[in-house]
Amino acid sequence: MKYYIGIDLGGTNIVAAVVDEDYKIITKASCKTNRPRPAQEIADDMAAMAIQAVKDAGLTMDQIEWVGVGTPGIANSATGIIEYSNNLGFENTPMADMIRKHIDKPVYIENDANAAAYGEYVAGAAKGAKNAVCITLGTGVGGGIIIDGKIYAGSNFGGAEIGHTVISIDGPQCSCGRRGCFEVYSSATGLIRMTKEKMEVAPDSVMHKITEERGGKVSARTAFDAMRQGDAAAKEVVDFYIKALATGITNTINIFQPDVLCIGGGVCNEGDPLLLPMKAQVEQEVYTRNSAKNTKIVIAELGNDAGLIGAAFLGAAKK
Repeated sequence: MKYYIGIDLGGTNIVAAVVDEDYKIITKASCKTNRPRPAQEIADDMAAMAIQAVKDAGLTMDQIEWVGVGTPGIANSATGIIEYSNNLGFENTPMADMIRKHIDKPVYIENDANAAAYGEYVAGAAKGAKNAVCITLGTGVGGGIIIDGKIYAGSNFGGAEIGHTVISIDGPQCSCGRRGCFEVYSSATGLIRMTKEKMEVAPDSVMHKITEERGGKVSARTAFDAMRQGDAAAKEVVDFYIKALATGITNTINIFQPDVLCIGGGVCNEGDPLLLPMKAQVEQEVYTRNSAKNTKIVIAELGNDAGLIGAAFLGAAKK
């Protein structure tokens, strides 16, 4: 049996896992990222978590083939350098070399959304596809693209930023500097913003009662839960959210025409009330709607483990 280490470097947590050749996670170890702080300190903790995970698995580092890292930002997979990550404050950070100070194994670096997409490709919802796109609806809208079994990152390793394609010219401001991005509308953050905006002009909406019952916090579930109680204002929020999501997904399919497009993130837990109308709109609008073979839209299967499994198999992706 062969074993690999996958590390998910997040803005909040560092998680390392030992993964076997059957894509099964054997053990995990984690700690807080505690940003902002020097990159070498973060790299030290990443290595420490990897070593701890190997120990907890009852293995030795001699049994590990390589280490893979999924990180936010632009990750140069050829050099092992994180060229830029605004969330972590990294710029031209030689992360692979920093980890190799502690672990004498090959270290592969990749953008976290790309790593998660690769995880779904090798072991999840996109397994068996030749070409796949994975979109994650979280704080932002993350994208990962697999073409002919390889991660597509573009000539500058900054590709697959699907969330920063514009679906409404002069729409709301996005953190990237553009207006009307897919991310502004279809992220969980965007859904929460639109829910709050509707609540301001709909004082009698059930959304207020739900928010009060939950400690005053508006979440990505608020509008969906109120809609299920027959609230008209909430239904307007949900309908517009689904329309924006379907628009962004249709755009993505029209560009790449993948075998499979998988979507993940907590919003997907809404199930059929989200998926059925979204898929219906995509089927009506996609350019190849009359084709005998169209992209299959599925829900991601691996959850938070996608990035760990994908990172663990980055060495295979580079071969």
